[in-house]
Amino acid sequence: MASSILSDCSSARLLPLRRALLPQRVPRIRPCPALASPRRLFADARPQLLPRPPRMDSVPAAAASSAESATVSADASAKVIDGKLVAKQVREEIAVEVSRMKHAIGIVPGLAVILVGSRKDSQTYVRNKKKACEAVGIKSYEVNLPEDSSEEEVIKHIASFNSDPSVHGILVQLPLPRHMNDENILNAVSIEKDVDGFHPLNIGRLAMQGRDPFFVPCTPKGCMELLHRYGVEIKGKRAVVIGRSNIVGMPAALLLQKANATVSIVHSQTKNPEEITRQADIVIAAVGVANLVRGNWIKPGAAIIDVGINPVDDPESPRGYRLVGDVCYEEASKVAGAVTPVPGGVGPMTIAMLLSNTLESAKRIHKF
Repeated sequence: MASSILSDCSSARLLPLRRALLPQRVPRIRPCPALASPRRLFADARPQLLPRPPRMDSVPAAAASSAESATVSADASAKVIDGKLVAKQVREEIAVEVSRMKHAIGIVPGLAVILVGSRKDSQTYVRNKKKACEAVGIKSYEVNLPEDSSEEEVIKHIASFNSDPSVHGILVQLPLPRHMNDENILNAVSIEKDVDGFHPLNIGRLAMQGRDPFFVPCTPKGCMELLHRYGVEIKGKRAVVIGRSNIVGMPAALLLQKANATVSIVHSQTKNPEEITRQADIVIAAVGVANLVRGNWIKPGAAIIDVGINPVDDPESPRGYRLVGDVCYEEASKVAGAVTPVPGGVGPMTIAMLLSNTLESAKRIHKF
């Protein structure tokens, strides 16, 4: 079976970025306000993870040396890991593969999305997924159910998509209404079509040595893809994941471990999180606390992947607020070797990896 052009864990790699796509632009940097008690904020936090936005700048070729791609001296500015640019290239590669598959065997990958309720943010996410599918040639199916639908109704639609050969991926948009049990509904999705990667069997296979999941959750997969694309060495390096959610933190730690990093997880009960984080060559921050990780938490030359997205007051913004990550970008950019901006880092990668998983599912099912 031809392997997917997109990587799941650590073995496969995407095609290297073309240098023609690599403009160098310095993002606007604002100072980070002081945190009176960052550890208390961290302990009280709940994961508020980046699902999908756009934006930002610069990037080295994946084939570049590690010194060029991820390690710079502490007195220099960190290289910007541009998720928007990488996601654009990923989508272009997917479009090529979708077209090749269609012409070779007459199969078009299909993604089904089930939306329950009328939350504006969820409707926006679903609309963005539909547009992304159309842009790369993946067929999209959508079911919109009222807020007061029963679990049985949702599971009935899932069962229909499970048995539909034109559907290769199924996604239930979260959050679900409060009267529904997320676990029951997500477990109803066939493991072979679980493109979100949340099925317990997929997570279990991810955790086991010598096993590979059918799918990796999209945001952690996007984090790993950025590290690979930027030539960040993972094998043998020390990595810290801040946050242990089922959506990002835990699977990100498992992926880093599969890539042979030595991994620590910092969470709400961790003592001296700054000291632990400062030992890391790679940091993935996914906890949902604005500017929690300061410059003095970071080892000089480390690669920083910031998954958090947090609104903070900004009277200069027309909206009255702006979005920042879990990492203080201004301070991190003076210490780290490479860092993702917010927005424009991990966010654009999430939908790109969803498309990747859908394509991979179709190729696996049809042995292409």
